[in-house]
Amino acid sequence: MTAASTETSILATEADQGTRLDRIFSEKEETLSRTRAKALVKDGHVRELKAGQESLQSDPRTSVIPGVAYIIEMPAPVAAIPESEDIPLDVLFEDAHLIMVNKPAGMAVHPAPGSWQGTLVNALLHHCKGQLPGIGGVERPGIVHRIDKDTTGVLVVAKTEAAHKGLSDLFAAHDIDRTYLALVRASPRPSVGMITTDIARSPRDRKKMAVVEDGEGRHAITHYKALETYGEISKIEARPAAALMECKLETGRTHQIRVHMAHIGCSLIGDPMYGGHRGIKAHGRGEAFDKATGLARKLTRQALHAASLGFVHPVTGEPVLVETPLPPDMADLRNALRGL
Repeated sequence: MTAASTETSILATEADQGTRLDRIFSEKEETLSRTRAKALVKDGHVRELKAGQESLQSDPRTSVIPGVAYIIEMPAPVAAIPESEDIPLDVLFEDAHLIMVNKPAGMAVHPAPGSWQGTLVNALLHHCKGQLPGIGGVERPGIVHRIDKDTTGVLVVAKTEAAHKGLSDLFAAHDIDRTYLALVRASPRPSVGMITTDIARSPRDRKKMAVVEDGEGRHAITHYKALETYGEISKIEARPAAALMECKLETGRTHQIRVHMAHIGCSLIGDPMYGGHRGIKAHGRGEAFDKATGLARKLTRQALHAASLGFVHPVTGEPVLVETPLPPDMADLRNALRGL
């Protein structure tokens, strides 16, 4: 059975004098974002009812008139372009409004050139079949943040328009508690601190991000703390050979933790893009040493895990906190490093 479109009407009051047409709908309909309302106006889904006569309104900049009713049609969601795929998901939390999953390494979040199938979106379309009333007019899960394909851990996705708008607002206001665990080469000095830089595309390699001069990129802030340190680089340099870092994001830029850790000389172990693929430099010998350094060299992805995600539920107002332990490859490496 095909879903039908729905209509909502709003009566403009004296207090709404001068308010733009797209803004009045986004302000008075909590399920509508400003961007979505603007698109609906432009696409001819808004009518003005004045003195018993209806007229189409297609300019979102139009100022509403007090005493006039405005009707917005919400088209039925169209089928999503990505295909539904029956891919098992590690669901950590789910209700009618949102779902939180533990994403494995190797799974991209969203279809893109070279990765059209096997993504989290493909899996969610199958898992949430019949539960997606449409986000932005499309029957799809609402992706509000991403983690890299080879990063593991917690990710939240909206199932409804209201949850999508609310989560987007929380991320924009930095009202989300995000904690990552990373295994890095060496250890920062001091062991607890904050990294504040601008991040932009690297001028040398467009696939990479880089720290740039202030004002030339997007502001990025990472709070870090060394939870454990392992071994020594050498007899002369009494600096840890590796560390388990806790990183909390105040902003969410592309590759932020990977770039910031490399910037302070502590690239993530296994990171092929930012210098961690060379394993670790450590002083020692014996079976424990061979195991730890061998695992570090063999790690085929950046040792980064989104360990926890906490926020106030955008619809119910209840606090939500989801945590997940290190995946096996990182846990094995951490345990081996403890033997250095």
